[in-house]
Amino acid sequence: MVVKIRLARLGCRNHPFYRVVVTDSKTTRDGKQPEVLGFYNPVAGKDDDKRMSLKLERIKYWLSVGAKPSEPVEHLLFRAGLGQSHQFPVAALNGHILNQDQPTIAADHNGISPEAIFSIALQV
Repeated sequence: MVVKIRLARLGCRNHPFYRVVVTDSKTTRDGKQPEVLGFYNPVAGKDDDKRMSLKLERIKYWLSVGAKPSEPVEHLLFRAGLGQSHQFPVAALNGHILNQDQPTIAADHNGISPEAIFSIALQV
């Protein structure tokens, strides 16, 4: 039995609301859920506390047992501080996630490394 951490959709049409749940990989999206680990509300404001809430201790437990997060849940875990940055390239100066089309920070500053820019900013 492969256990996955994924999103289960709730809410009305055009007003989605998701629960972060632990399920068997073969169940349907809204099927049986042994445990609810949190919620995600994409409609809420970006700085709102009601946008996302996760039970980090339980998520750490399920990851240690071998549960595999889905791609959207992996992105949420990265934003909460539990994910790994190798999946999502991050800009060094501002911490925003880069798309494949966006240039890297080193290309923006004519060959100056981000570490040098950061150290210059600390000295000023």
